[in-house]
Amino acid sequence: MDVFYNPNGIGDVLVIPLEDGDRYEIKHKQAGDITKIMNQDGKVLGYNIFQASNHFDLQETGKITLTESLLGQIKQLFEENKLNDTLDFDLSPKFVVGYVTSKTAHEDADKLSVCQVDVGEETLQIVCGAPNVDADQKVVVAKPGATMPSGLKIKPTKLRGVPSNGMICSQKELGLPNAPEEKGIYVLDDGFTVGEAFPF
Repeated sequence: MDVFYNPNGIGDVLVIPLEDGDRYEIKHKQAGDITKIMNQDGKVLGYNIFQASNHFDLQETGKITLTESLLGQIKQLFEENKLNDTLDFDLSPKFVVGYVTSKTAHEDADKLSVCQVDVGEETLQIVCGAPNVDADQKVVVAKPGATMPSGLKIKPTKLRGVPSNGMICSQKELGLPNAPEEKGIYVLDDGFTVGEAFPF
């Protein structure tokens, strides 16, 4: 899970986005330096923590991976401000090394493949349109809950009627430097371990 801190762009604010919502239909609740953002039904969309540098030792800017340590500091701040929200966030890595155990043709789309991908603790079914995807490859998988560099959020979906849970990524989609222009997923070498976080 990622949080965002851009002091030069938006000020001394730690942004914790949880869900998308219509910005014209949101409500705010203030608790000290914490602003809780909700939709009209009361569903929490995220939090903004102002004066962030007074509460946290933030060494990074931009997109920051939420760690157990930082989450502990956030929970403490919530307690101090008597905001009793349960911050039960999934901190497991969302970009991981996967292994394509099988690939079959999509029953209703010539250019799509249905892949079973081992990501360590589970096997995900992912529908993929890349021409170079194949069984017995190590690949980069964006799991549900991941946010791509483009801002796209990965969610469970159906592609032409077939469930797909994640995305097998290309170098270009990962925003890697010198990514090739031709379509195709990023096939990893054997030096990577299935299930480990992909560093980029």
